[in-house]
Amino acid sequence: MSAFGRIDILRFGSLKLRMAALYAALFAAVLAVILIIAGQGIARFAENASTRDLAANARVFDEILELRARQMRSTTDVLSRDFGFREAVATNDRPTIASALDSLRARSSGGSAFVVGYDATLTGSTGDPMPDPMSLWESLDEGKEFGVIMQGDRLALATASPVEVPDLVGWLVVTQPLDDAELARLTRLAAVDLDASVVRLSRIPDAIGAAPLGEVFEREEGERMLYRVSALPSLEDSLNPRLVLRHSLTRSLAEYSGIRWLLAALAIAGLLLVVALSWRVAKTITAPLRKLDEATRLVSAGEKVEVSVDTNDEIGRLAGSFNAMIEAIEEREKEIVHVGLHDGLTSLPNRKLFLEQLALSLARRKNDHKVMVVYADLDDFKVVNDTLGHPAGDTLLRNVAEHLRGSLADATIARLGGDEFAILIDGIAPSVDLNTLAGQVQACFMRWIEIEGQKADCSASLGIAVAPGDGDDGITLMKHADLALYRAKREGKCCYHFFEPALDEQARQRRQMELDLRRAISEGEFELYFQPLYSLSEERLKGFEALIRWNHPTKGMVSPNDFIPLAEETGLILPIGEWVVREACHQASRWEDGLSVAVNISPKQFTSPDLVTKILNAIAASGIGANRLELEITESIFIAQVDKTMAILHQLRALGVRIALDDFGTGYSSLSYLRSFPFDKVKIDRSFVTDLATGENGHAIIRAITTLAEALGMETLAEGVEDEQQLEILRREGCRSIQGFLLSRPMSASQVLAWAEKEQDLAIVG
Repeated sequence: MSAFGRIDILRFGSLKLRMAALYAALFAAVLAVILIIAGQGIARFAENASTRDLAANARVFDEILELRARQMRSTTDVLSRDFGFREAVATNDRPTIASALDSLRARSSGGSAFVVGYDATLTGSTGDPMPDPMSLWESLDEGKEFGVIMQGDRLALATASPVEVPDLVGWLVVTQPLDDAELARLTRLAAVDLDASVVRLSRIPDAIGAAPLGEVFEREEGERMLYRVSALPSLEDSLNPRLVLRHSLTRSLAEYSGIRWLLAALAIAGLLLVVALSWRVAKTITAPLRKLDEATRLVSAGEKVEVSVDTNDEIGRLAGSFNAMIEAIEEREKEIVHVGLHDGLTSLPNRKLFLEQLALSLARRKNDHKVMVVYADLDDFKVVNDTLGHPAGDTLLRNVAEHLRGSLADATIARLGGDEFAILIDGIAPSVDLNTLAGQVQACFMRWIEIEGQKADCSASLGIAVAPGDGDDGITLMKHADLALYRAKREGKCCYHFFEPALDEQARQRRQMELDLRRAISEGEFELYFQPLYSLSEERLKGFEALIRWNHPTKGMVSPNDFIPLAEETGLILPIGEWVVREACHQASRWEDGLSVAVNISPKQFTSPDLVTKILNAIAASGIGANRLELEITESIFIAQVDKTMAILHQLRALGVRIALDDFGTGYSSLSYLRSFPFDKVKIDRSFVTDLATGENGHAIIRAITTLAEALGMETLAEGVEDEQQLEILRREGCRSIQGFLLSRPMSASQVLAWAEKEQDLAIVG
């Protein structure tokens, strides 16, 4: 959760308190950040200042030691040039040397004074314990004038002056102990509080001795300490004396704590001031908001109020906007109620309002009166949308709505969605003939409407339910009217049908069949049967047409006429059709190469975007040549999306698949489609073959079809050939192929190979 989310959770009782608390919290947060930054800056400044002070005072301390050494040297220079002292050293006059050294020691306030002879002898020593003269001789002989030496267990600063008579006979040495007392005296001359010590390198802790010489560094020893280590000159080999200076950083930082406390005091004072000002500002803002809050509660309770705020600032303008909003809400509520209960296109009541009106009509119905509910669905409305466009379809719907309002003034008319309308007629007296009333409603739809210069049929199918016989509540009546509408559309459209109890049972059976179909697809209950296709022109068997059969586990074989329409309506025809193509190709792969297989393709399958891919996969999986697969289509696929359908047909033709036009002559524009697409075969509908025995008209129609197909380079095949008389007429009229019971009834896949071998020479065509 974000920081602002946490702030939102902390809700107080009033906006004024929340605003004051929020401003104070924000200011406190800013002050805290400033104090932290300032405190860190002060600490950093103090650390840097202490480091610089220690470095500067260390240099001063070095200079003090050097100055002390020069002072001691000046005293030794005076004595070493005295003629009497030089004579005493040259003659080894020890009493005279001892007296002179005592006097020198007193004048210089040194620790000891002695003479180191050129032959490394020690003469006239006084004071502190003396070092080994051999350890000093080499450094003195090299000309070193001062440095640190070891006297007993202590370190001392020593200076030396040569004694010449005129040749060098020795060196006069004066020492000053570098003990705690002496170093404390020297550190008092520094500007900061220091602890100084002179220590041999071997006795310094590794963490301090390993630090770079002359640099300041920090160590934690219960408190923060600054150290600086520097090397001192030495008159003894391997002594390695170090000057160690130490300064307490903790105590230095403590000197700046007063500044921090001052900053904290200023921050607290500023915070208190901000809280006071925030409270005052919040009070100014929330006072008019309380009025708006009260007004809002009154509005929610259904009262009409007006807020009065005597300011010209944002709050005043907000009050004015609130008043305008209240007026606008009242207007919009009326519009929302209308929109929520009416259809946006036709302004007719929608389903919700219609059901409310139906419930009221049923509630106030007299015992001997009836209430009629008509469920209307425009016939072939999709064709109007597909051919003329959706704007034309909207115009048709508005025209139908206006005409129904004018023709059925006493009825309640509603649009339920799409091309569906509902009509409510109540108060029907017992003497009124319901069929006559239904015919009058039907007549309101039976007309032509001109849209953009073209005529469109607006006929409708009606389903009718009547209360109380068909139900005494709105939901039941609408359900029964819908079932009656379904029956009316199945009976050929442009008619009406009253509800019958049997329709409910049919709907249940239809639903059960749909469930059985879905199970059949998943469990593989379908089978393919095959009917021979014989060529009269080549006098040989050309192939078989695949016909689907459903072997129901309890009902046995179910006719395609019973389940194919339901599969088309529910969309289940897509997986079924895909299986048929795949299985037909698989069975054809077991036949001789010269035999083809014909498969019916549903118009629904042409709506699938991957139809071509599925057919290509079926051919590839079976291994047959694409020219052995023949797809049979009907004219209904051209009703909608003609360009798309043509594109799919051309893609299939490009694969090598043959295309046949089934049920030729039963549509309304067959010749147009024959000209638009070069079909490989035209199948003559069985109705024309049946008419051959009844008169000459059938002969003429067959002759016309075969002549037209021959001219267009298309093969013809007659369906439903059942006797030799039909066969001879078809042969005489130029039909090239036949199919029907005369050859064989549809047979199972296992019977095909045996039948094909047995019936290579058919007697009926010999």
